[in-house]
Formats: sequence, C-alpha cells, structure tokens
Amino acid sequence: MAMTRAICLLLLALVCAGWAMAQDTPRAPVVPPGSNAVEDPAGTALQETVPLIVPEGMAIQIALDDEVRVRKIGQPVSGHVVEPVYAFDKLVVPVGTKVTGQITKIEGVSGGERTLNALNAEFSPAHKIDVEFTEFVLPDGKHLRIHTRVTPGSGQVIQFVTAKDPNKTKDAKDVAAEKAKEAKAEAKREWNSAMEQVKQPGKLHKVERYAISQLPVHPQYIDAGTVYLAELRQALDFGTEPLSPQLAESLRSPPPDGAFVRARLVTALNSATSQKGDEVEAMLSRPLLDGERLILPQGAILKGSVIQVQPARYMSRNGQLRFVFHDLVLPGGLDEKVSAVLGGVQSEKSDNLKLDSEGGAQATSPKTRYLQTGIALGLAAVSAAGDGDADVLNKSAGGAGGFKLVGIVVGLVARSQPLGIAMGALGAGRSVYIHFVARGRDVVFPENTAMEIGIGVRTTPSEKPTQQ
Repeated sequence: MAMTRAICLLLLALVCAGWAMAQDTPRAPVVPPGSNAVEDPAGTALQETVPLIVPEGMAIQIALDDEVRVRKIGQPVSGHVVEPVYAFDKLVVPVGTKVTGQITKIEGVSGGERTLNALNAEFSPAHKIDVEFTEFVLPDGKHLRIHTRVTPGSGQVIQFVTAKDPNKTKDAKDVAAEKAKEAKAEAKREWNSAMEQVKQPGKLHKVERYAISQLPVHPQYIDAGTVYLAELRQALDFGTEPLSPQLAESLRSPPPDGAFVRARLVTALNSATSQKGDEVEAMLSRPLLDGERLILPQGAILKGSVIQVQPARYMSRNGQLRFVFHDLVLPGGLDEKVSAVLGGVQSEKSDNLKLDSEGGAQATSPKTRYLQTGIALGLAAVSAAGDGDADVLNKSAGGAGGFKLVGIVVGLVARSQPLGIAMGALGAGRSVYIHFVARGRDVVFPENTAMEIGIGVRTTPSEKPTQQ
C-alpha cells in the first residue's frame, strides 16, 4: 500500500513539472497560407515572410536579337527578355536579360500543301520551327538554368496596340481619362524601348530578303524581333522577403484613379469559337505600385466574361470581340468587385487588330488587298488584249495571274491565247475571292497574350474562405 502511494505521488509530481514547463514555452503564431515563418535574431518570435517565386506556367516574353537562318535541329538561338518578370512585388528578371536556347524541331510539310505551293512556284514551303530556351544570363553575370515550353501562337513579329481615346475636351472631369491616355502611351513606349535592342534590318537587306523569298527554292529564316512566349516548366525560386504589417495593410488600399495593370490572359479567346457569357481570366504579370507602396501584387487574378462576340463572315466581314473584368482575387482569397476594360494588347502585325475606346477588339483587312487584286486584274486584262497566238507576253501574263511560274510555262508552251485568258481569269478570280468574298479575319487572343487593363473604383472587399 505504501509502495502504491509513493508511485502515485511520483507520477503527480512529473505531471506538474511538465505543465509548468509548458507554461514557459511561447506558442507559435498561425502563419497565413503561402507565407513562411522564420525566427528573428532574438529567437523569441516568428516573422512572416513571402516567397519570391516565379511559378510554373508563367510565360516569359523573349525576342530574337538577330535573324536566324534555319539549318538543323540543335542550332543555337539567342534573344533577350522584353517584358520584366516579377515575383510578388520584386523585379527578378529585368528587361534586356539575355536568353539562350536552341531549335528543337523542324516539322515536315504535308504532300497536299507541297503541291499547292509548287503550283505557285514555291518549292521551299515554310516549316514550323519549335524553339526551347534553356538559360538566363542575369545582369550580374549569373547564369540561371530554365526549363521552358514555347506556347502556341508565339513565334511572330509582335506590335503593341492601344485602345482609341474618345474625342473629349480635356477639363477637370477628365483627369482619369488623361491618366489612362498617359498609361497607354507609356506602355507603348516601354514596348518600343524593349524592342530597340533588336538588330533592325536596313532597307537594302529587306529588299534582298524579299527577292530571295520569291525564288522557287530558297532558305528559311526566322526574323530578328520574332517574339516567343516561353512558359516555365519549373518554378524559379528567388528566396523570400519579410511580410511587414505596412506591406500587408497596403494590399487593402484602393488603386489610384485611372490605374492600369499589366496582365497575361489565362483563357484563350477567339471570335470564331467564344460565346457570349464565357468566363475570362487574366493574371497580373507585374505589381501595381502607388509610388513605393504596393497596391496589387504580381499573381493577382482578374475574372470576367465575354459580353459581345461576332465571328468572321463571308464577304470579308471581320470578327469582333469584347470582354470585361468584374472580380479581382488577391493572394489569400480576398475577393473584390472591379470595373475593368482592355486598354492595350500585344498582337501579331499580320492580324491588323484595332481596339475601340471601350476596349472592344476588331480585326481589320490589310490595305494591300486592293493592290494585289488590282495587279491580278491587270494581268488578266493584258492576257485578253493580245493579237491571236503571236503575242507571247500576253500568254505569259495570263499564266502569271494563275499559278506564277507553272502558269507562265504552260502559257508559253501551249502558245494559246484562250489558255492565257483562262489562266489570267483564274488568277483574278482567286484574288477577288480571297480578299473580298471569303470569310474575313477573326479576333484571336492566344493564351498568355500580354494586356494592359484599366481598373475602375473598387467596392468594399469580402473575405472568401481560403482553399487548402
């Protein structure tokens, strides 16, 4: 009995000692999702930090510095970054950063396409070229390995298109409109400045390349200034930064009037396939700052919908597309209502895209279609104006209006004016159909299209539960 009492007293003493020790140990604070905690120098408290990570799937915009003559798989290529890369609020890869890579694939051309090209005296049809970028050379000389995938729709010469400004008299009420105009002009200046590093070909070089491209057999080139969207296959880690109370509080501040953000389209859009009401999503590619104060971090999400769409139709009627953003989702699940419209967008020069004052996009037809059709009609007229079968020039002109070299040879060998007239009529008819009768151009915004979006006044935020 005495032994049992002694054991109970000993256990009670141990429990009391453990409870006393637990009271002296500080409790670890709760750390918000996405942030890390590190001990401060005194070792008595924990400080929240924000990871500076460029996530997997982020698209980096790269322009080739020099013209590349395509020769073989494995051939090296080099370029530079033309849009800065941020992690949360820190610039981690500045504009001008050198990037190296290589050609990874030269796709073949189908037999049908080869036949059509041969009829047009084109025996060296263009191959689709796949490129992979593998390394950054940062301004401090550090080499950083990257794993990328070039996204569909890239590999073109790109221009920055801004929305038209409404014709208004500037007064005190139009301060926000004036700021919007300045923001769009600044975005275009930034793009032009980034592209200045490209070695622009002179007029003589352009004429030489055009002449070579018209030969039946010719090499294939990738133009200097061709822009690729290299999507990261593996995240890039640039460490962490402290999440101060001031930084956390600034994220709840409303943006200044006339604020514009830079974003990348997450949802691909096409006026031929998109429907009214379809959801649209974009991610901020750089933070929004008010002076040195952070308002919106990189990675915030804009959500919206398509409000108007018109696919391209026959008789050369082009497509139209309009969409707006109405929700802003910050890291941590903070959801706010916004009123945001498209203010500027990067698009291929060949797309002939224009934006109206409300951010609606419309494809336009190239003005060169009148010249090309006029030439085809002129060749057809020349082929019909000859004197019997004695006018060799007229027969060859009719053939040229049909299928270039093949048509010319047939017209000369056959020595038949009716055949020359028929070939000329064929060429003129094809040109009229392609430029004035066939379906027009659709508005196409591929995934990762770079945009500038104007954000209106926000309403009171509502907290959404964070998904674990």
